[in-house]
Amino acid sequence: MQVVITAVGPDNRGLADPIVHSVTELGANIGEIQMYDHDQESVFSMLTRVDIDADRREEVDQQMADVAKSTGLSVRTWSPNISGRKPRLAICVTFRPETPLALLRAIRDGHVKAEPSVMIGNRDKCRHLAEQFGVPWVNIADQSGAPNDEQLIDVCDQHEVDYIVLARYMRVLPASSCWKYAGGRIINLHHGLLPSFPGIRPYHEAFASRMLTYGATCHFIVPELDAGNQIIYQSTFTVPPGVECDEIVRRGQEDNEPHCLVEGVRRVVDGEVRLHFNRVIAVK
Repeated sequence: MQVVITAVGPDNRGLADPIVHSVTELGANIGEIQMYDHDQESVFSMLTRVDIDADRREEVDQQMADVAKSTGLSVRTWSPNISGRKPRLAICVTFRPETPLALLRAIRDGHVKAEPSVMIGNRDKCRHLAEQFGVPWVNIADQSGAPNDEQLIDVCDQHEVDYIVLARYMRVLPASSCWKYAGGRIINLHHGLLPSFPGIRPYHEAFASRMLTYGATCHFIVPELDAGNQIIYQSTFTVPPGVECDEIVRRGQEDNEPHCLVEGVRRVVDGEVRLHFNRVIAVK
């Protein structure tokens, strides 16, 4: 089975060695290693992807717990080879309800075979959706909407989340959070076609460029901004000349974005795609 190990913490010498030695002593084959030193913040980050016999998974967990204790690193182990249960999702939201509503409906109807373990918001705008579908709700922000990023990770850990889904969650996750759930575990819905229209106003930028085709992008989040091709799925719609920008935004938000997120999440939880060396690859 495949196991992803992430480690984040204060930078120091020799942090990678105990992780590598522990898994190789258990007979694991290392398929990927990524390391990064955030020099200004003195933070060390590491991702290790290994293949190991399934009956040794508990030993990996115990070894990594020992590494965390001896090094002070925040260490997580996770496997995309989920069996006997549905993948657990944390659905993160801010203002717009269309995409989380579509995802919750798709889960309810069996189209997306996953469990919505928790909804996390930096505003209470979408709390009613969590209550409607019986999903635990946590607001992680202060009164200004500024989120507590460490609390977000803590909540995901408490609910043993497999995937964090940013369903128009309008805050940028810090690099440390991305590293803690690295390896294709954070799914984002961007309301524009990447790479052509990044940023917070992709509809308006596309409209200003006199585009007639608009779209949305479901992609994996990786620690390095603009690191490459992490696109899971894109969906588009075309309008005739003369359609006003407000109408284009409405169509995108109400129809296209929800479809894009649902299909992207479905592909991931069904195991059709996976992130490998920061690129999306087809599994089936």
